[in-house]
Amino acid sequence: MSNFRVFVEPQQGASYADQLAVARASEQLGYSAFFRSDHYLAMSGDGLPGPTDSWVTLGGIARETSAIRLGTLVTSATFRYPGPLAVSVAQADEMSGGRVELGIGAGWFASEHAGYAIPFPPVGERFDRLTEQLDILTGMWTTPHGGTFDYSGAHYTVTNSPALPKPAQSPHPPIIIGGTGAKRTPALAARFAAEFNVPFVSLDVAKTQVSRVGAALTAAGRSAESMVFSAAFVVCAGRDESEIARRAAAIGRDVDELRSNSPLVGTPAEIADKLAAYTDAGIQRVYLQLLDMSDLDHLEFFAREVVPALR
Repeated sequence: MSNFRVFVEPQQGASYADQLAVARASEQLGYSAFFRSDHYLAMSGDGLPGPTDSWVTLGGIARETSAIRLGTLVTSATFRYPGPLAVSVAQADEMSGGRVELGIGAGWFASEHAGYAIPFPPVGERFDRLTEQLDILTGMWTTPHGGTFDYSGAHYTVTNSPALPKPAQSPHPPIIIGGTGAKRTPALAARFAAEFNVPFVSLDVAKTQVSRVGAALTAAGRSAESMVFSAAFVVCAGRDESEIARRAAAIGRDVDELRSNSPLVGTPAEIADKLAAYTDAGIQRVYLQLLDMSDLDHLEFFAREVVPALR
């Protein structure tokens, strides 16, 4: 189960208790990680009871689990200043005993920025800010105890920082970068990331991104083996067509549409067959986007019936 992680979208409507239940079930079933999105606005529906802050939530879940890894797909660099983000992630890492991972991106959803008073600069500036944030996060976390950290960027300046607290993991929590960008994203990943994630893409796009990141790793003097390649897909698995249709209806999706967009849709044998092509393309880890968080039996079915079929 080490190659399968559970991924939820709490902004669509989930309490802390809902998320904790999924995280605990994921841990008990042997999934390697529980990840959540970092959003403040629902993309559809009423989103009740409203959003939960990702790092507050993960800090809480850290204290109520013991083995499962925890992280974000992905924290937006527009949401937090880099210094406070470094503190939050390091604290959650300490609270979890070193189980935290930071997925981070440039941000994209304009409406949530407008709805929660968050500046939303043009895309070029967002990438510039993301780059500086990564410089600062890794710089603070790797500054030796007793030392200080300074940084001068176009958007952020750090002066005489004690660079505390330190995360539990050394040199720091794994950083995940992802997306379908052609140049800046692969280059950033080669410089900072332990994992590259391609979310909700076709097999052809996955192959393209794995190739681009591979080239960026070579250019940066890193081996391809130093990067984990992962993908995220909506999951809708079942024993038969009626169970698959029931789960699709519960998330307001059409079965044929889901099947065309995700290899994690169908019977165990069908999913095993479709996932094999992604594995051949270099995808080593898969995030199951669980959109119906009340359906914990879905997670159990995938763990008990689908994963063994893959072997």
